[in-house]
Amino acid sequence: MGKVLIIAEAGVNHNGSMELAKKLIDAAIYSGVDYIKFQSFKTDKLVSINARQADYQQKNIIGTDNSQYSMLKKLELSPDQHFELISYCNDKGIKFFSTAFDIDSINFLAKLKLGLWKIPSGEITNYPYLKTIALQHEPVILSTGMCDMADIDAALSVLLKFGMNKEQISILHCNTEYPTPMKDVNLRAMNSIAERFGVKVGYSDHTIGIEVPVAAVALGASIIEKHFTLDRNMEGPDHKASLEPDELKTMVNAIRNIEKALGSKDKNVTESEKKNITAARKSIVALTSINEGDIFTEHNLTIKRPGIGISPMLWESVIGQKSKRSYNPDDIIEIQ
Repeated sequence: MGKVLIIAEAGVNHNGSMELAKKLIDAAIYSGVDYIKFQSFKTDKLVSINARQADYQQKNIIGTDNSQYSMLKKLELSPDQHFELISYCNDKGIKFFSTAFDIDSINFLAKLKLGLWKIPSGEITNYPYLKTIALQHEPVILSTGMCDMADIDAALSVLLKFGMNKEQISILHCNTEYPTPMKDVNLRAMNSIAERFGVKVGYSDHTIGIEVPVAAVALGASIIEKHFTLDRNMEGPDHKASLEPDELKTMVNAIRNIEKALGSKDKNVTESEKKNITAARKSIVALTSINEGDIFTEHNLTIKRPGIGISPMLWESVIGQKSKRSYNPDDIIEIQ
């Protein structure tokens, strides 16, 4: 298994503040992730004026008028702000990319030549959007919240129709509830997606905590995406379902440990444990005093540590032999 790609989803947790956005970048670097990801959209192209907020958004925004439009308008990043954030990431040595939520934003991000695309769950049934992404002919990460296999199949067909190949596509299992109840995670579906579609898979997490993304890596996820914030108590739609910087760092460390622990499929004795073989295994030893010429029996032999003598696996071949020397109790029996 190769290195897991870990994406810190800043999303709209910058709350429209460039100062906060840069602090999120600093926090992502501190945590050790591979990418920080923001969201790119033109509010006028993304939602109608009458679109209502999701329940979780209403719960996390004080004094809301329940309008998605007014909420998102405050969180929209201008082209110049994109340039500023990309420059800041380049200076700090972390990779930047962003999810486009409309075709205008796809075209804008294409000019930035970021080399990686993220299709959010809400766009998986948007044929023109999928076509535009596919025509970029660059690697794509597809999230699948609110989807069944038929939805994934249909979206994948569009991407393939317009020139992509499966080697360029990774699919993230996802549940689009913020936060996701544990009973609805259905993590095994990730491997069902891999088996059904023959693509690399990962997991985009909206649960509280780090257990599920770490478990996803143990099950074979090659990409993990996780929302993060500087403070879960901040006002905004996604903060409550996000990790804080120290938690994100803990998640990254746990994932890196799991990568090492997974190892290969081969079962071998490792170098670190070889030194313990003699201390932990056993040998055939004398149970009682044994004189030269006595016959070895189940009554004068036993099995004890250390494992430096005859293996107990040879017990049957030793029983019935004539001793060639004398032994005291606990002496290790020598090969006859």
